Amino acid sequence: MSNRGLGTALLAVGAAQLLKLPWHYARTGKWDWRKVVGSGGMPSSHSSGVTALAAYTATKYGIRTPAFAIASMLGIIVMYDAMNIRRHAGEIAIQVNDLDADVERLAGHHPGIYHKRRKEKLKESLGHQPAEVAAGALLGAAIGLLGALTARSK
Repeated sequence: MSNRGLGTALLAVGAAQLLKLPWHYARTGKWDWRKVVGSGGMPSSHSSGVTALAAYTATKYGIRTPAFAIASMLGIIVMYDAMNIRRHAGEIAIQVNDLDADVERLAGHHPGIYHKRRKEKLKESLGHQPAEVAAGALLGAAIGLLGALTARSK
């Protein structure tokens, strides 16, 4: 890839996605290959990618450059979104998915209440806990630094 910064960021995303598989296995004792392509979970691949790009840019070009400012702001927005907005949307999805069981339980006590169960559940694993974002950021920083230090100078 001719853009080493982009390649480093994409490598960090891929590494985080691959690490989700053994992490999930360690927690549950089950292999879930959907974790490799899914969102949410440990570590955050979004955080890993944007942090790798910022670390690469800072190391290669310095922290006083517009490129580092752009990479840093992108990282702040992405990590904020992952920990707050997307995580809360996932928590709401859990509550919506539980509504069917709640309505059916209530209907059992009130004959004549008809309830049609949803065919598909909403996706619940959307965002990240702060520890997942932090782990992704640490992984990304290490990969970004390594990418910059091993790049050829032009």
